[in-house]
Amino acid sequence: MTEGATAAAAARGHLLRNIVLFGRLLRVGSLDVTPTQLRDWVAALELVDLAHKRDVKAAARAVLVSRRRDLPWFNKAFELFWQARDPRELEQLELGLMIQRRTERTKRAAIQKLALNDGDAGDDRQSDREHTARPRLYSAREALRQKDFAQLEGEELDEIKRLMATMRWQLDTRRTRRLRPDRHGHRLDLRRTLRRSLTQGGEMIDLVRRGRKHRRRPLVLLCDISGSMEPYSRLLLHFIYAVSHPRSADPGISRVEAFAFGTRLTRLTQELAERDVDRALQAAAHRIEDWGGGTRTGDALREFNFTWSRRLLGQGAAVLIISDGWDRGDIGLLGHEMERLHRSCHRLIWLNPLLGSPDYQPLTRGIVAALPHVDDFLPVHNLASLEQLGELLFTGGGSVPGSGRPSAG
Repeated sequence: MTEGATAAAAARGHLLRNIVLFGRLLRVGSLDVTPTQLRDWVAALELVDLAHKRDVKAAARAVLVSRRRDLPWFNKAFELFWQARDPRELEQLELGLMIQRRTERTKRAAIQKLALNDGDAGDDRQSDREHTARPRLYSAREALRQKDFAQLEGEELDEIKRLMATMRWQLDTRRTRRLRPDRHGHRLDLRRTLRRSLTQGGEMIDLVRRGRKHRRRPLVLLCDISGSMEPYSRLLLHFIYAVSHPRSADPGISRVEAFAFGTRLTRLTQELAERDVDRALQAAAHRIEDWGGGTRTGDALREFNFTWSRRLLGQGAAVLIISDGWDRGDIGLLGHEMERLHRSCHRLIWLNPLLGSPDYQPLTRGIVAALPHVDDFLPVHNLASLEQLGELLFTGGGSVPGSGRPSAG
């Protein structure tokens, strides 16, 4: 790599880092900015001249701001972002110290407000005792829905598994080439029309029509079982089992294929087909040879694309990849195989348990390489996030807020 190319890559790295920090700065001011929005801003900056402040600000406002009341804080934050004298210094601007100071001021103000509220509450304690106790804002089950999977233990873990088993998973439908009788169909069924006309003296009075047949899409799940996923992987395998064994008569999914990957790809569909959940998960754990090891997502996806993609993704399947993005393999290979997988499937969804943390930023090498080829980037850290996933799968991604869909294409 030449010195010019190396300098350009370093400058781009500074710019991406500062864009992420700018997003954190906006969130300090209660302006909700998602990783997908920041990525869209990066794409927009490739179409404008970084030396023109007005163009850069307009691109940021169009992508990051959706409410009028957020404009004052956005304008102040952007002035901090553009504080460099020379436009070329924009790529080396450091916002970390500003964010830290702003966060500390916010915390101090919150502590002072809390102290004042405690003083006022002391005068009213006697009157509060005379009133009926306030109803609880959420039930124990609601609290369990919001609790991180890594923090569950004992009875809570058993209850979450039971709730997973009761959830209904239903994918959107796809239109097949096969035809079926349909009163409102657009094609005329001449054979049935002529057969019916025989009962009416040969007169074709009733026209029989046919329309396209609709079927549920298949679902393919690839779960990371490396060491970094240890707090989540066993419970997520239970989730995959629950998806594979619907309790209702209408399964909602035509077929479910399950894979685990760490340093290699392991198919678990046959093991998870066992009706008894304990025996199924035990068989799956025995089948996996690289449990708790490293992660080479690119190698696993290459094996899937070459061995399984053609036979499993030919019917408009949706693909779920469950991983935190930590990767020790070839990042270039990961990006290439993600692009190929995205072209082969109907919808590619990346589920990251770390995304549930408010401080999480998608900065790991694996996530950076994968995100350009992902349709939806979602958390999978609690039961509420699984419910959000179920709604997304059912609607096909068109109307679920926070789904992280980069584009509408």
